[in-house]
Amino acid sequence: MPKDKNAKRLRKVRHIRLRNKVSGTPERPRLAVFRSLRHIYAQVIDDTTGHTLAAASSADAIKETGAPIVPKIDASTAVGKLVAKRALAEGITKVVFDRGGCKYHGRVKALAEATREAGLTF
Repeated sequence: MPKDKNAKRLRKVRHIRLRNKVSGTPERPRLAVFRSLRHIYAQVIDDTTGHTLAAASSADAIKETGAPIVPKIDASTAVGKLVAKRALAEGITKVVFDRGGCKYHGRVKALAEATREAGLTF
């Protein structure tokens, strides 16, 4: 791991290390999470074809509710439920979780738990 303190670069290194072990198949696509300062995004991806099968973001969740979701944890929970609903509509029940180099903590953990509660297994 690099010795520098650049958080963005360190996250990228962790993500590359994670992606060497995790890949999506047609039977178990990859649930990829990206967390920015303002929003959180989730995609269900089949890596063999390179296609996104379902996606959701906190911007989508805001559009559905019509009002901003103030705490970021609540926004992540809404995105988790939304992506799980869209994946189940596509017939996907099992996924592989890709945390995107972030710690499994906070917003990423809230999104993962919400997808599990909504019916996806990983």
